Amino acid sequence: MTTFAELPAGFADKVLSAQSTFRSVMDAMARPGSVQRIAAVAGTPSTMMRGTAAIALTLFDHDTPVWLDGRMSATADVAKWLKFHTSAPVVADSSIASFALIGDPKSLPGLDRFAFGSNEYPDRSTTLVLQVESLMDGPVVDLRGPGIDGSAALCASIQPRDLFDRLAINAALFPRGIDVVLVHDDSIVAIPRTTRLARGG
Repeated sequence: MTTFAELPAGFADKVLSAQSTFRSVMDAMARPGSVQRIAAVAGTPSTMMRGTAAIALTLFDHDTPVWLDGRMSATADVAKWLKFHTSAPVVADSSIASFALIGDPKSLPGLDRFAFGSNEYPDRSTTLVLQVESLMDGPVVDLRGPGIDGSAALCASIQPRDLFDRLAINAALFPRGIDVVLVHDDSIVAIPRTTRLARGG
């Protein structure tokens, strides 16, 4: 059993690392489909990639309910690490989660399991953080939408394979919807709810 004293460390420099990570996340959201690197270094539980850990340390707090998929919750390590470093409550009900950490995206539940927000409060939706095999190698998909000049080509190994088909529901729900952040190691790609699949997939 892992004790709090044995948990991997968070940021060495909390302020500068959080600022740097926040800029990377904002750049990714502003330029959907672009690969952004997170320079901040943090210790992580074994099932959590460095980019996922940095996002958690930067964006999660005691008012941020987090849902963990089966891989992330296979041991208590991730939940303990989140509690110790962020105070974020880990919830069993995915429909009330602000963030969902997905270590096994092949088994991603249906999007209707998560919060889409409301017309009055579209920000009260779930952001999915999916750990993927690669953000530089894989099938090419062309994305379009705000923040993209024409279209943006994303070459990545993404699971589930029908992710963009599932995200098509965002068009009908807008301004409600699901935002996605893809993570591989210390790199991220954002797929906000305004982004559409142009072709590929």
